[in-house]
Amino acid sequence: MNTQDSNSPSRRGAHAPDVDGDGDGDGTVDIAQVARMSGVTSRTLRHYDSIGLLHPLETGPDGRRHYGQHEILRLQHILVLRELDTPLADIARIIDSDDPTVTAATLRDHLSALTAERDRYARLAATVAHTIDSLEKGTAMTNEEILDGFDHKRYEPEAREQWGNDAVDRSNAKWEALGKEGQQQHLDAHREVVEALGAAIRVGFTPESPEVQEIVSKHYAWVSLFWTPTAETYRGLTQMYVDDERFRSNYDEVAPGAAALLRDAADIYAERELD
Repeated sequence: MNTQDSNSPSRRGAHAPDVDGDGDGDGTVDIAQVARMSGVTSRTLRHYDSIGLLHPLETGPDGRRHYGQHEILRLQHILVLRELDTPLADIARIIDSDDPTVTAATLRDHLSALTAERDRYARLAATVAHTIDSLEKGTAMTNEEILDGFDHKRYEPEAREQWGNDAVDRSNAKWEALGKEGQQQHLDAHREVVEALGAAIRVGFTPESPEVQEIVSKHYAWVSLFWTPTAETYRGLTQMYVDDERFRSNYDEVAPGAAALLRDAADIYAERELD
């Protein structure tokens, strides 16, 4: 949409009346009001204008941008796509359709994705509520119940990009083959490794110590249930545990530096056992 088209008489006549008193009397709202209603900063709205993603309906003599209902609907579409982590370049391509049927179909797909995400968060909320109840009443929960709602496949696209489709497919097949009991045992084994690393940090064991090397041996066996790393790939994996905040926090929650201890010990283990 260009600025001239935005200011055409037909577009001006299509605005909804200012029924709630929030607008400027002509059915438009200024950039400050849009920012307040949407939670999007004025700076971001100006950026959207500069890249052609969302032009204002008009710009006043004072330089203030004003938006009509058409622009607000377009902003809604942009924000939905942003919530789904869609890149700005892709957003422009998706929403620059003048066909209402295509737009409705696209929004329907977005609605399905948002509904699925809502259901996932509802399940996580129920899990947290159950955990709070368990802690307050002193009742027991299984590890499976504690982890209910956490989707181990949410990072699958990233894993496929890094490790390849064949490796991920084999890993998924082996995971499914374990069954619920085997999957729980696998989760428990990893938790034992994490807690052992935390204990090693607190005691002051070094990466080359027999105690830490035993922990690494168990970690390597844990990983090898799905995929047998070489010395190089095992070093790369444990380095990722340090570099990626999502993995580092999983290890460092028991003791800061646990992920780095695993990486350093894995380097020694790989040289001794895998090279």
